[in-house]
Amino acid sequence: MAAKKRSSSSPSKKSVVANARSSRGPREPLFSRASLTSLASAVAIFLFIRVFLIAAYHIPSESMEPTLLVGDFLFVDELSYGAHIPFTNLKVPGFTSPKRGSIVVYESPPQRCIPNTSCVFDPNDSTPVVVKRAVAIAGDTVYMRQGMLYVNGIAQRQGFGAGAQPLAQDDSSPYYAWQHRFEVKGSRFGPPPATPTHDNWGPLLVPPRHLMSMGDNRYQSVDGRYYGFAPLANVRGRPLFIYFSFDTQDWKLRFDRFFSIIR
Repeated sequence: MAAKKRSSSSPSKKSVVANARSSRGPREPLFSRASLTSLASAVAIFLFIRVFLIAAYHIPSESMEPTLLVGDFLFVDELSYGAHIPFTNLKVPGFTSPKRGSIVVYESPPQRCIPNTSCVFDPNDSTPVVVKRAVAIAGDTVYMRQGMLYVNGIAQRQGFGAGAQPLAQDDSSPYYAWQHRFEVKGSRFGPPPATPTHDNWGPLLVPPRHLMSMGDNRYQSVDGRYYGFAPLANVRGRPLFIYFSFDTQDWKLRFDRFFSIIR
């Protein structure tokens, strides 16, 4: 009788447990279609923002001091000037173009070391992405005399890093030889020097769909004076603001530069 009682009670207990489990419904898989769809949408939105709207860059050199410091991290608007499509040479049309005096991010024209000379470029990266100031745009006549920059005959703001003795480093270089192809002769701006130097060169006529760039810290900047005009097709965007800044020498954060607008 005891055995019969155990056998009769066992099915009822199992049925209760089975009913309780069945009432919870089927277990949802770890990666459901809905969760995967949400994840894919988030990734797509992130990639769209990253590719077409805003990108992050950092400043590795002193060429734009004191406007931009080594260790500044920038958010860059890539939409205004036309975003590049990754892994292609294609570019989405922008709705504006760089203005004279604006800071731009662009892929440098090819930087090639000249044999038997001291190379001013990075031999490991012939087309780096750089941040410089557009000092002249297409159609402008640009030149430098005694360390002072002139655009269309008008003296421009002195570079922040020009120093008290700007001619101390007024050297000639074979890297300036490209300028001869764009020199304007017989103009009201005077004849170009026979041998261009760091502080005396031009006048040069900026060709269509190009710009002339220089670093604000002109004596610590490898820029358009060395590798030529930058095509507008190479422009990646315009810096918006500094979102983070770290002093790599003193090893401290520069809180006063956080979220500062770039001009």
